[in-house]
Amino acid sequence: MSSIITGEAVVLELRPASFAARALGLFLDVLFNGVLLAAVLIGLSAAGEDLDEAAMRALVLVGVVFCLVIVPVGLETLSRGLSLGKLAVGLRVVRDDGGAIRFRHALIRGLAGFLEVYLTFGGLALAVALFNDKSRRLGDLMAGTYAVRTRIAAEPPVPVAVPPYLRAWAQTADIGRIPDGTARRASRYIRQAGRMAPLSRAGMAASIATELAAHVAPAPPPGTGPDDYLAAVVSERRNREFARLSAQRRRNTEVGDRLQRLPFSS
Repeated sequence: MSSIITGEAVVLELRPASFAARALGLFLDVLFNGVLLAAVLIGLSAAGEDLDEAAMRALVLVGVVFCLVIVPVGLETLSRGLSLGKLAVGLRVVRDDGGAIRFRHALIRGLAGFLEVYLTFGGLALAVALFNDKSRRLGDLMAGTYAVRTRIAAEPPVPVAVPPYLRAWAQTADIGRIPDGTARRASRYIRQAGRMAPLSRAGMAASIATELAAHVAPAPPPGTGPDDYLAAVVSERRNREFARLSAQRRRNTEVGDRLQRLPFSS
């Protein structure tokens, strides 16, 4: 997964497409364009019986350019990075900064694709894609684009609860002043802790725990580990927010019921 920080300081987590997925999507696109080209050539041969050889060659050339360049460029431009093959395998082409591609990017990819996909039978595209970390073909390198996965399985929820020996402390602790950004970092760490290396996990847990400690009082009991401390604070904050929202919903319901009574009701 690659992280991109936009100009608005928003972190985008994008998963570049694998080489196999890109190869399958490319094969489907070539198959579609080939079928389209065959249909166009058949139509030209049926309709151009009265044309001379030079006019027929010109029409065939126009048909090839239309099916292998104009159609792919138009589809990617209108769909902001999609094609039939990419749609089938769950991919989308984006800019290096994570944004949607435009006509310029699609045109560069389309022109380069005619060379590396059709004139070299896909050999150049596959060779270039094998030797870069995002499986980018030559057209992607020239246009500043790459393909990302759009179908990502949802991560299972990670159960978070206050450790038993911290329940008494958590119920009386003042945790209402925690900034939302700090709380989000703590929650994200808890979700990702199981996939982190031990040293990185310990360092990040200690860093976030220190940041939380500036907004939580009193301090936890001596001997509390950073992971248990984060779990206690995040879980108790979640429980309090849920209780607050539930109470607010009950009050709103009661007020609505009173407004529906006499003398306001018909």
